[in-house]
Amino acid sequence: MREFRAAVEARDDQAMEALLADDVRFTSPVAFKPYDGKPITAAILRGVLRVFEDFRYVREIHSADGRDHALVFEATIGGTTVNGCDFLHLNDDGLIDDFTVMVRPLSGAKALAEAMGAQFERIAAEASAAPEPR
Repeated sequence: MREFRAAVEARDDQAMEALLADDVRFTSPVAFKPYDGKPITAAILRGVLRVFEDFRYVREIHSADGRDHALVFEATIGGTTVNGCDFLHLNDDGLIDDFTVMVRPLSGAKALAEAMGAQFERIAAEASAAPEPR
């Protein structure tokens, strides 16, 4: 999804949020249960922007119907290299309704879990302060 990729690469959290469906489900590479809803997903994405260094997408793969996308990325977290993939599904309105992230290697996943854990209080506060979807 070119719009989402451009928003992430520009570090434009408002543009990223605008591409999320109200009922988006976010599945983290380091948390067991998925997170449901635009406020928490947007807050998590803002947290990710704060912890990833040198983030860049290196490849984009999409389904023939344009509703499923895989965005392969590379980044560092505190000097640890992370490789990963954002799997996005678009609803009938062209908004992201399913967002799954996978990362490797294990040292990268551990660095991500630690960095995002340190952000989680702020993420939860941002999500609870967000206006209710219409």
